[in-house]
Amino acid sequence: MAQLPFLAFDADHHYYEAEDAFIRHVPKNLRKRCMQWAEIDGKKRLLVGGRVNRFIPNPTFDPVAKPGILDQFFRGKNPGAKDIRTLFGDLEPIRPAYRDRDAKLALLDQQRIEGCFLFPTLGVGMEQSLKHDPEALLAAFRGFNRWMDEDWGFAYRGRLFAAPYITLVDVDSAVAEVEWALARGARVFVMRSAPVADPHGSRSLGDRKYDPFWARVAEAGVTVAFHSGDAGYLEYAKAWGCSEEFESFRYETLRMCLSANPIRDAMAALVCDGVFERHPRVRVATIESGSEWVPGLLKVLKKAYGQMPRAFQSDPVEQFRSHVWVSPYYEDDLERLRDTIGADHVLFGSDFPHAEGLAEPTDFVYDLKGWSGDDVRLAMRENGLRLTRPI
Repeated sequence: MAQLPFLAFDADHHYYEAEDAFIRHVPKNLRKRCMQWAEIDGKKRLLVGGRVNRFIPNPTFDPVAKPGILDQFFRGKNPGAKDIRTLFGDLEPIRPAYRDRDAKLALLDQQRIEGCFLFPTLGVGMEQSLKHDPEALLAAFRGFNRWMDEDWGFAYRGRLFAAPYITLVDVDSAVAEVEWALARGARVFVMRSAPVADPHGSRSLGDRKYDPFWARVAEAGVTVAFHSGDAGYLEYAKAWGCSEEFESFRYETLRMCLSANPIRDAMAALVCDGVFERHPRVRVATIESGSEWVPGLLKVLKKAYGQMPRAFQSDPVEQFRSHVWVSPYYEDDLERLRDTIGADHVLFGSDFPHAEGLAEPTDFVYDLKGWSGDDVRLAMRENGLRLTRPI
């Protein structure tokens, strides 16, 4: 474990949901339309909207993969040419810290982490499967957020900042959910990087229809995080022959190399649709979505501004640099990201305890090669802490 001269702040920490996370507070008359458990071929399966959901192959999380077991794979190293299932290795019983907040705090002490944003594991993949049924979608996530409040809290001991999940499928409900969570201490909210389902098809996240939500989070001075999950882009991948499961190297390599990028598109929508112009106090963080997309987006924003300056009230590149914080993958070009958006907008995120994250969270610092001590402290601690404090 890296020995930093300060305690870190991890902007991408996770829990593994309790099996009743999407059931405990959902009205009984809606559970069949939301989430249920079923035994199929001797295995416990999660039904979402009445269909088997495959976003997470093992949604009970017990046993579960060891933290960081895919570290080298995500660095592009697999000399033994092992398939994904083999790389996961032997699973282990779920640890108390993955489901108990006091055990999590004890583990953070061992990891020399002062605080963290806590994000769902299963939850970020559920909206897509329910977008056809707004009533069920709202009930499912309303119940999920109440489970989260009970089991984790939204600012537990000023260290664990669990993020309530917000869907904009009904903007009045979204604002009400924000109000409820703010009253319970929420400092960060999580959403998916995808267009919003609408009776007439879909809308941009930056559509003026959703201004009541953006206005409220801006007024509260809290952070909106966009975490990777099921953004609906699998339909794009399917058009190229990809399936829903890890079936082959061919699927994995093609999926990784396709160009559609949910987080880039979501950030483009916020900038081009004027969210930051209309709501200048909005703060956005992109989590577990990498950073290699950032230079390309800023390049096209610069070009768009040059071609159509009247479409923007101010430089869109500077809007991005002022309003967006990025948590990169450890294997990204981190020097390039620093030079593109500034060290003060880079967030350390370990993705602990996921298989694709880091076994020792603060080992992220070893990838900050060429960074000054001051810049390291910004990324590994100060920037994340800043986002927990209302403006």
